[in-house]
Amino acid sequence: MCGRTALTASPEELREVFDLAEKPAVVARYNVAPSQPIYVVRRSQHGTGGRSLDALRWGLVPAWAKDPKIGQKLALARVESVTSKPAFRDAVRRHRCLVAVDAFYEWKHDGHGAHPFVVRRSDGKPFALAAIWDRWVSSEGEVVDTCAILTQPARPPVDAVHDRMPIVLDPKDWNAWLDPSIAPVEAIAPLLRPTAPSLTAYPVSSRVNDPRHDDAACMARSEPAQKDLFA
Repeated sequence: MCGRTALTASPEELREVFDLAEKPAVVARYNVAPSQPIYVVRRSQHGTGGRSLDALRWGLVPAWAKDPKIGQKLALARVESVTSKPAFRDAVRRHRCLVAVDAFYEWKHDGHGAHPFVVRRSDGKPFALAAIWDRWVSSEGEVVDTCAILTQPARPPVDAVHDRMPIVLDPKDWNAWLDPSIAPVEAIAPLLRPTAPSLTAYPVSSRVNDPRHDDAACMARSEPAQKDLFA
């Protein structure tokens, strides 16, 4: 499902990994929740042709929305319906982006409650989640850019924790995903195939349940230790 994300990489690493036009001004985040700012990679909004890393509100508010509170329900977009659902179909045609992360969290439900797991690349490097964005303008002229993360049926190792997960895009597909002139909406299915880099998942403490907690302790392995889940 993806209820939280994290991005802790340095500006230098992010510029290199995502081929950004400039070194981004970022602050490490260990527990990003819906409705909070989340870092996304977009084609430059200034006509330079490069890529930028921007902070957008997590929870998509369609341009036509009358009330921005709709974004509270639109943090995630199912890949099965993203091209047809009114809230998402315009954005997936015109405004696609990458959510930059080096981890996301999922919760495993059992008879004793919900237990958080962090999911990361095995090498710890940043990666990209498929996402869409839109721009909403209030009646007073306030401009708000928001986004939603695309989800799919879970793949290993996440399927041992939850039945859905965000779509992790292959770096070779980033340019096509970001540029509708390269891959119009009718041609994006191959970009969203259910593949992922080598991921690992391990349990963390319930500290991450509270979005007010935003520090490295959120990503620390919980005790007593449990078995890791590997792809």
